Amino acid sequence: MERVDVGGLEIAYRSAGSGPPLVLLHGVLVDSRSWHPQLEDLAADFTVIAWDAPGCGASSDPPESFRLPDYADCVAGFAAALELERPDVLGLSFGGGLALELYRRHPTLPRSLVLASAYAGWGGSLPPEVVRERLERGLRDADRPPEDVARDFVPGLLTDSAPEAMVEEVVALMVDFHPAGMRAMAHAFAEADLRDALPSIAVPTLLLYGDADVRSPLPVAEALHEQIPGSELVVMERVGHLSNIEAAERFNAEVRAFLASAGAGQG
Repeated sequence: MERVDVGGLEIAYRSAGSGPPLVLLHGVLVDSRSWHPQLEDLAADFTVIAWDAPGCGASSDPPESFRLPDYADCVAGFAAALELERPDVLGLSFGGGLALELYRRHPTLPRSLVLASAYAGWGGSLPPEVVRERLERGLRDADRPPEDVARDFVPGLLTDSAPEAMVEEVVALMVDFHPAGMRAMAHAFAEADLRDALPSIAVPTLLLYGDADVRSPLPVAEALHEQIPGSELVVMERVGHLSNIEAAERFNAEVRAFLASAGAGQG
């Protein structure tokens, strides 16, 4: 892994390939390792850069006050430290909301957006009672045994048809979560409502969802599609929340085709 200082936080990241830069932003409870199917495959066409968000993987824990705008500014600082000019930005789940907040605060940075299993923040996509339940669960789980947390979460991330080896792979990723990072992400996403930013998005945007996603279900995707001008919505059949792992080949093909049509690396 490589590391860079961003605003006093040590940010760890993985990179592979050469070509136009593609920045990958992961979800809660995991880190850059969750992008291994993309680091391996998309590196044939892009310089693929997957960070460990503050409070995840090998990166420093953020302050307790860290919220989504702070994460977005950290992504911008990360891109600046690596001298990335107008990268394409791909975010999944929390990472998708982070990509939206990045665009809101730094609209000239992303050349395009790929939003997978994404939300306009929990606060912008889910009923208030669901937001409260997810926040309370996140804060409670931060202090539970990691193996128990991972085992409880997996059924909401993968479909029942996911192979046992894939289930164990995801569990192995999740048991390394940082309690401080989980608390910060839960607060950040519960408080985030990004709906006002959606109509202003003026870069090519792909929405990529599984039709069996129980955490970010299709009504969430359709609401984003309706509000983001010119966005493209692709729904993958029999795929859950961690679509980049469960349907990696289809996921990568859709990302590659979209970035080619959007003229990745141009402009």
